[in-house]
Amino acid sequence: MELSVRVPGSCGELIQGWYHGAPFLVTCPIERYTTVRVSDAFHGWQGLGEKSQRALSATLSLLGVSSFPWGMKLSSDLPRGKGMASSSADIAAVIAAASLALGRSLPPEEILRLAVQIEPTDATFFPGVVALDHTTGRVFQTFDPPPFSVALFDTDPQRCVDTVSFHEVWETRAGALPAHDWAGLLRTFGKGAQAAAAAATLSACWNEEILPKQHFEAIKAAADRVGAPGLVAAHSGTVIGVLLSRQAAKAAERLQECLPHVAYLGSSRIISGGIFVEWPDGAKANFG
Repeated sequence: MELSVRVPGSCGELIQGWYHGAPFLVTCPIERYTTVRVSDAFHGWQGLGEKSQRALSATLSLLGVSSFPWGMKLSSDLPRGKGMASSSADIAAVIAAASLALGRSLPPEEILRLAVQIEPTDATFFPGVVALDHTTGRVFQTFDPPPFSVALFDTDPQRCVDTVSFHEVWETRAGALPAHDWAGLLRTFGKGAQAAAAAATLSACWNEEILPKQHFEAIKAAADRVGAPGLVAAHSGTVIGVLLSRQAAKAAERLQECLPHVAYLGSSRIISGGIFVEWPDGAKANFG
């Protein structure tokens, strides 16, 4: 037995707020991944945290299997506690890898149903970009990924935000902001690339009333200075992404020059989400 599964992380959320009285977010999958390898060449669980272990146990229970007969190793490009969907990617990759190894390919909807039982989930493993209630797993809209790369900045390198513990705080604070038209923001998002950038920027600005970020105004001013279309924020994390055209390497360099005091995490593309599988013979598939 040998296979590997990759699930992308995110640069925060393109939008996060309230829709018809329930919390929702719009995913922002990027080209940074959690990878889970299943193999009979080693034994035990390597790199799996508590949430990932719970995800494996839930998968085995769903499939009616008492134990997992192969080794499983998890590695990740995603920093923890920064709002880059590290836990969500871990959980989804473990569920997908375990089910595939056991001969059953679970659809994204089933993976999401299991994942939300562990924590509010950023569904970067769904194809495209999706709007969903991340607490119940209800997906209610799908979009093409906007054609941007993101220059990633960590506004507070020393801080980690625990998504689960912060979620109740976020809901309480966001629910106290009824003047914000998140439904209108979602409608705007679907009207093309520039509209999507404008909606993401407004959501990031509104979130400053809930979880203020160091250097937010400086990053926004720098983005304006280089002509960036907008911003995307980790609504329960410390990361801010500056949206750029996909060929904007010089703009990313200029941003770094404008923001020497802010930790730069490199750049990445916004992509269609999914579950990317590879077998030893080089065969590949996307189950998202």
